[in-house]
Amino acid sequence: MRFCLLLLVFLLPASFSQAACAGKAITEGVYNPPFCIPAEAKRIVTLDPLLTLGLLIELKAPVVATPYMAITEKEVLDVVKAQKMVDLGNPREPSLERVAALKPDLIIGSAEAHSAIYGQAAQIAPTVLFKHMDWKAYLQRLSEVTGKEGVANDALSAYESRVAGIRARMKDKNLTVSTVRFAPDRFVVFVDGPDAYAPFAVLREAGVTRSAYETVTDGTIVKRPDWEELANLDGDVLLYVSASGFESGPDDALEKQVTGNPLWQLLPAVQAGRAHRVDRGHWQSFHGIGSANRILDDVERYVLSER
Repeated sequence: MRFCLLLLVFLLPASFSQAACAGKAITEGVYNPPFCIPAEAKRIVTLDPLLTLGLLIELKAPVVATPYMAITEKEVLDVVKAQKMVDLGNPREPSLERVAALKPDLIIGSAEAHSAIYGQAAQIAPTVLFKHMDWKAYLQRLSEVTGKEGVANDALSAYESRVAGIRARMKDKNLTVSTVRFAPDRFVVFVDGPDAYAPFAVLREAGVTRSAYETVTDGTIVKRPDWEELANLDGDVLLYVSASGFESGPDDALEKQVTGNPLWQLLPAVQAGRAHRVDRGHWQSFHGIGSANRILDDVERYVLSER
């Protein structure tokens, strides 16, 4: 069966993405442009189980398959299982045999993660691999290719209204905020800059000021300080995530190990009692407007509440 499916894929005369475009074509932000948007896709496969999947769920797009591996948000996994999406395995090497068997009319993936299999995927169905972009721009682009522009516009309007209100309140605060992720044997700091990872772009939109160490003007996304460099996290408020890996079981032990270190105790926010652990889900596996609103919940809870 597997051999037959692969044979079918490779015997098709040309990729769907190379066919003449009778509708709208996308030329920017996609791998191997142009991409011709299919009309009314009803069976969508996403090769990315993180942001792409989360946004597609929020758009109520008809997703039929995705890799289950790396889905750490319970609410996302609950939807995936309730809708009986087919598991494609490892997101880096998704099962194209399963994809072909599903006969999708649209495949969506990441240019960074899936360019190596683009040719094979494009033989199965119209395939678009998006390059890294701002999460709100990505939501709009996904809504364009799935015909869900109205849903996206309504959701973004509500988000923009809330974030504007928080930003206005933040002007009365004279506080800087530091963030850090604990990982086994290392620290990860997602910085504020032009290419900031989505949760930290939300912080910027909410009017949150990061420390000098955490603010960049280039394309840096993360810094990995050692214990000595950790002193640069000198914000008035410190938000930290404890994430030991895919499984959350060891997170508490990792937190205890880090926060028990004397060097951690020297950080200004720790000494002031303003260091707070935040949920790893929306801070590390950001999956759309739901995650953005939970980031804003934390801003209200831990930053705006400070006197």
